[in-house]
Amino acid sequence: MRKRIRSALFATVIACGVLAAPAAAAAAAPPSLEFANPDSQALFGTAYREALDNLLRTNTIGYDAKYDKSGLLDPATGIVRAGGGYDQPWTRDASINSWNATSLLSPSLARNTLWAVVDKDAGGALRVQQDDQQWDQVAWATAAWHHYLVTGDTAFLENAYRTTANTLTIREHATTAGFNAKYRLFTGASFFNDGIAGYPAPPADATESVSTGSMPWPGVASGMYLSTNEVYYAAYVNAANMAQKLRRPGAEVARYRAKANALKNAINAHFWNAKTGLYDYQLLADGSRGAYQEGTGLAFALLFGVANPAQARSIVANAREMTWGMPDTFPNWARYSDAQPGRHNAIVWPLVQGLWAKALAGQGNQSAFASEVARLAKLAGGNSGYWEIYNGSTGVVDGGYQRLGDTVKFHWGSEPDQTWSATAFLDMVHTGLFGLTFTDRGLVFSPDLPAGWGDVTLRNLHYRDATLTIALRGAGTKIGSFTIDGRRAPGNAVPATLTGEHTIAITLTGAAPGDRDGDGVADAADRCADTAGTVGGCPAPSHLEAEDALNTGGVKTNVNHTGYSGRAFLDGLWAEGAASSFTLHRVSGDPATAALTVRYANANSDPRTMTLSVDGQRLRQVNFPKVSDSWDAWGTVTFGDVPLSGRDPVVTLSYEAGDTGSINLDWLAAG
Repeated sequence: MRKRIRSALFATVIACGVLAAPAAAAAAAPPSLEFANPDSQALFGTAYREALDNLLRTNTIGYDAKYDKSGLLDPATGIVRAGGGYDQPWTRDASINSWNATSLLSPSLARNTLWAVVDKDAGGALRVQQDDQQWDQVAWATAAWHHYLVTGDTAFLENAYRTTANTLTIREHATTAGFNAKYRLFTGASFFNDGIAGYPAPPADATESVSTGSMPWPGVASGMYLSTNEVYYAAYVNAANMAQKLRRPGAEVARYRAKANALKNAINAHFWNAKTGLYDYQLLADGSRGAYQEGTGLAFALLFGVANPAQARSIVANAREMTWGMPDTFPNWARYSDAQPGRHNAIVWPLVQGLWAKALAGQGNQSAFASEVARLAKLAGGNSGYWEIYNGSTGVVDGGYQRLGDTVKFHWGSEPDQTWSATAFLDMVHTGLFGLTFTDRGLVFSPDLPAGWGDVTLRNLHYRDATLTIALRGAGTKIGSFTIDGRRAPGNAVPATLTGEHTIAITLTGAAPGDRDGDGVADAADRCADTAGTVGGCPAPSHLEAEDALNTGGVKTNVNHTGYSGRAFLDGLWAEGAASSFTLHRVSGDPATAALTVRYANANSDPRTMTLSVDGQRLRQVNFPKVSDSWDAWGTVTFGDVPLSGRDPVVTLSYEAGDTGSINLDWLAAG
């Protein structure tokens, strides 16, 4: 079993048409996201910028010959690693991150990353390498087809088709995690769950006595799982798409389509549960079914078209989400609980959130889509970036638990700087908010701009040989007007042959009415439409929980001490660059002075200092006296005469040169 037991996000765009233009060179500079609403900019714009930095700076590494087993890498181009703590481009990560964002933002980087997980058999035939799980291989096929749709790179597609065909043949003839002719389904672990914590008993037992991994369990290896079979279905569909585009014999195309249809029929026959209105999670070899919820599987059913329209509506209506997003599997298995959630059970992985958000947008459920995007933006903003896993009830960074015997539950860590968590958010913006759909003929727009977010513009987006500025105005999902460079254009698309710089302006109507945060202020008029509050729909400055601040430089949520208020406290103010920023939503924008009170913990032997700033302007160094010898004890300190102006001043406590930091924060109040 790999060190990290993880989930995955993946989806497909199925499209056919005329041959597209050659791929454009990698973008010289990343795009920027600009909201007219300052609160939307602070939440979503910041999360977008951080996600770009995660992908294109933190997790882009140089060429390494040890990954060039395919012989197809460009030594002048880097690759994308899995993330903090995981330096290699694992097959799932390479596929997911290319699909989510890299193929669009840096085609050459995505191409190298996809080839970095391909090797050759003894005869020199290309195949996707196998990591620890069988579905790592077939997921690559959908990423490869998507890469072609984004770039139009036919040379890449030629090799990708050979790789896909060889890999599917390997999987079809596998003796472990192969094809079960009785059920007409593929066996082996769930696509997301390579750890036994993601499985009920059976096939697990109450103590997870066989292994913490999933495939050593006989019941998992011989069982059949929803998401895995959907990934195989998508691979067959996209193998057929590749074959058709490359003008392969018609019988070859038909064979893949027939296999896809047969698998889709088997999924619906064996997994759909009319009583729950959802697809079941598992089917064991003895025919027993598990009516549990699998977030990845439900999203795949919508995105891959496995569910018919009636089933899709039922899934959206009946799926259960946790406070902080769509969980991996649900509900808690008997051996886990809300207090000790399983690593793959009733816990939130951002990759599942991203997949589910896109599925919701595709189904036209605007309010639910908006809520899922806001949750991930808050999780990133409150924890200095994109972590691996979060507690679904509290939103605290949490790696979850696994059993190691009769009495011990091992508590995993949650790794920082996870690439697929960041690309999940990028995908929410690109294919959810802006509705980008890539086809062989061009780029189609189906935006989803929620009420309360305000107008938004995406600048410097490179698509093949064009550079686009995309402006969304209004709110809703219905396109009222669509213009290119100020002139009305038929339809809602741009051709793949477009070149040069262009501005696309889209006016939207039909926003879903409602009050997402339940504060009595309609979304369209709410200054903070995704956070309940009392000041124009925003939290009152008289009490702001630190875990809801914008936190950077390593500051994150924690619950390993007692006595804090809210759902967590903040630690990580331990080195220069760490900072927590609080937006004070005021009734009036007139200049004033205020006293700021901060609740904190300091169990160091001496007073500690931080720097106080307002709207980016440094005011002074402030002092935090020692509270106690225990980090479970909390005290308060008040800083007077703090100048404020405007309706939304931002107060920041940061660890600057000359500060000593190393305190924990609980809340801030302005009065």
